[in-house]
Amino acid sequence: MQPHVPRFASRREFLFQAGSGFGALALGALLDRDGLLAANTGPANPLAAKSPHFRAKARSVIFLFMEGGPSHIDTFDPKPELNRLHGQKLPPSFGEVITPMGTGVNALLGSKRKFKKFGKSGIEVSDWLPHIASCIDDIAVVRSCWANGLNHVGSVCQMNTGSILAGRPSLGSWVLYGLGSESENLPGYVVMSDGGDPSGGARNWGTGFMPATYQGTRFRNGPDPILHLNPPAGAGSADDGAQRRKLDLLKSLNEHHRKTRMDDTTLSARIAAYELAYRMQAAAPEAVDLSDEPKWIKEEYGLYRKECSAFAHRCLLARRLVERGVRFVQVYCGGGSKWDAHSGLEANHSRMCANADRPTAALLRDLKRRGLLDETLVIWGGEFGRTPMTEGKDGRDHNPYGFTMWLAGGGVKGGRVVGATDEIGLRAVDRPVHVHDLHATILHLLGLDHLKLTYLHNGRDERATINGGRIVEELFV
Repeated sequence: MQPHVPRFASRREFLFQAGSGFGALALGALLDRDGLLAANTGPANPLAAKSPHFRAKARSVIFLFMEGGPSHIDTFDPKPELNRLHGQKLPPSFGEVITPMGTGVNALLGSKRKFKKFGKSGIEVSDWLPHIASCIDDIAVVRSCWANGLNHVGSVCQMNTGSILAGRPSLGSWVLYGLGSESENLPGYVVMSDGGDPSGGARNWGTGFMPATYQGTRFRNGPDPILHLNPPAGAGSADDGAQRRKLDLLKSLNEHHRKTRMDDTTLSARIAAYELAYRMQAAAPEAVDLSDEPKWIKEEYGLYRKECSAFAHRCLLARRLVERGVRFVQVYCGGGSKWDAHSGLEANHSRMCANADRPTAALLRDLKRRGLLDETLVIWGGEFGRTPMTEGKDGRDHNPYGFTMWLAGGGVKGGRVVGATDEIGLRAVDRPVHVHDLHATILHLLGLDHLKLTYLHNGRDERATINGGRIVEELFV
């Protein structure tokens, strides 16, 4: 007959149970002496607001992602020399150019757009974007961005996670991990698309090797943007005492289970998630309900215009979310690579610019009126630009070597241009800004040092900018 020998899951459990718990008393005394005893034994909330590394210029982020790759040389980066060379072969001085569709040897395609100087800054903007152009003095245009990916899946992934390969946390997840959420009743990181999934899907707002707690929450289109928000029939409402009692019972059972697993952060995160889900049932319906917005605001955003109503709805919703403390909101325009103009550039970009222009400008003006632009960083751009060489008769191929993105609010000095591409818009040549530099700068504006914001994974302190990243001080100094 085998003698009874207790089996302990850990050394800590052994100390808590052996000798009627006297071992745990000794352990507690030693931890207290060394300053390692936790002051609060309640469940840790991984989404609780945290202090930044230094004083932040921005409190929240709205990233307007133009998925598919808008053409920088037809929107924000005029190239008279490209127009002069229209129809000619790429000069040999530019060297070999590798593109997905092999267009490096094709003829150059001049822009048909008319550029005009706007605002006190006199920054040139295409006639495709007249509404955004009216806000140019609040915008810093970065004309020297570059990235590593050639195709959509890898490039969208890199713009979101810093890597063309899947498996790393998204930028929004790093922000939520570093700062937590200011809202107790809404997700700290929200993603909205326009029906089609962005290339690569959920990896773009996932957490990679981090806990899933920090992943983005996908809001759907339509009257119920949050799945399973309303309780099932017969379960009662969030205001109903029965549901609260059920959650209290579940919480007490989880707490009892947690007593011998004090270092289990996954369990603590699950308890916190249940509570957030309950609070969302009361807070989220009000946050996503636009019925209390004045008609003139809806008209300004373009909610009644067929060409932009869906994107306008998401931009207005983004403003309401940051008002309520949501830390990071990403709004896709053209989910499923709708900006991808391999042919028919004029028709494609005329449609997509009409979709994005009015709602984007309305968002900037609305934030500014409410005093929110100073603390909300707005980012606009795609995963790459487009080539100066033609694809077919009237299209442009992918161009990760030089493209434009712009930033506004959140400490950014508007009315300035940072960097430049060469005379035909092919490569970034003056003050190049890599994706890692852009991410380092966004984190800096939020008060986070990208070198100190780390997560231990497989024995390595991983960071959002991987092994690179410089802060683009020209944007705010």
